[in-house]
Amino acid sequence: MVRAAAKNFGSIAVVVNPDRYGTVLDELTNEVGISFATRLALSREAFSHTCLYDSAVSSYLSGLDEEGGKTGGKGFPDTLIGGGNKIQDLRYGENPHQKAAFYAGPGTAEPVLAAAEQLWGKELSYNNILDTDATVQLIMEFEKPACVIIKHTNPCGAAVSESLVQAHQMAMKTDPISAFGGIVGFNREVDREAAKEVAKVFTEVVVAPSYSAEALDVLKAKKNLRILLLPGLDKPDFDTAIPSVRSAGGGFLIQERDLLTLDEDSLKVVSKRQPTGEEMVSLRFAWIIAKHVKSNAIVYATGGQLVGVGAGQMSRVDSAKIGIMRANIPVEGTVLASDAFFPFRDGIDAAAQAGVTALIQPGGSVRDEEIIQAADEHGLAMVFTGIRHFRH
Repeated sequence: MVRAAAKNFGSIAVVVNPDRYGTVLDELTNEVGISFATRLALSREAFSHTCLYDSAVSSYLSGLDEEGGKTGGKGFPDTLIGGGNKIQDLRYGENPHQKAAFYAGPGTAEPVLAAAEQLWGKELSYNNILDTDATVQLIMEFEKPACVIIKHTNPCGAAVSESLVQAHQMAMKTDPISAFGGIVGFNREVDREAAKEVAKVFTEVVVAPSYSAEALDVLKAKKNLRILLLPGLDKPDFDTAIPSVRSAGGGFLIQERDLLTLDEDSLKVVSKRQPTGEEMVSLRFAWIIAKHVKSNAIVYATGGQLVGVGAGQMSRVDSAKIGIMRANIPVEGTVLASDAFFPFRDGIDAAAQAGVTALIQPGGSVRDEEIIQAADEHGLAMVFTGIRHFRH
């Protein structure tokens, strides 16, 4: 009925949005009646409404197996139907000459940026949204109080601690230069002390599950700081049915999101030396960070603190060297995580020379024996995960 009415907008006004009631009632009371422009706008809105409804039904049915049970997001439909409601027009895209807008997809219980409430600051930019989404995806990985700092979608600071103020201080020490103008994320309520730390450095966006009244007073004193409220970051409920979709080659690439986590069965010590308990804590932390760094990714960490990052390089040994070079904290005594296997031993040699004590990587190279031998020669502990975390 809605579609039929919308097709005949030349003589019929169809209303699917209560926000339009006032406009329609106002025009009904004038001599001309509902204008053509209004009927056309209402028709567009009606078709968008039914399109989204049909898309939601189609997506739901595509997610059922032959017996009517949910597939959990496995398997993809022959026809990809998607849509969303525009949240806002953006000032521009990645660059000022590109137009852009932000749309909300289907509803979910998982904390997603489209559902965040902006409490303060000017509108988010296209790049703000990309970087803040990367912040949300990483901060949700941690169970303990944590702080992450993102710049150009890569983490340039991250730490877990007993308090947010300590976590932020530790995260800032990773790379205080890159943190300037970054995005800060927390997975606990931001208190006054943590807010004061954030306010010390120019920050584009801060996102957290909640804020104390005192913290908001401190943060709102920064006119250009965007404050986002996103409940659920402290206890995220990941929705495995949400896929990753990217435009490519005149079409779309769709895949399951990389939500795989480490378990004891996936870890295999391949070196002669076993990692210590402290090293294992550091290795697990570094592995989480590496999952969110652009490939080729090399991460140095100690305890619950990120030390150095080598991101987005064409050569893995270059990433290893850049991570050492960019480290603001001494690399000696840290552990290393690599998102994919080492093709040559040069990355191991560079890490050992810098003072790394243990490494975690997927394994699977044709030169694994040579890589393991290199670790043993340097007295390093090495753990294979059997899991790769490329991020392009």
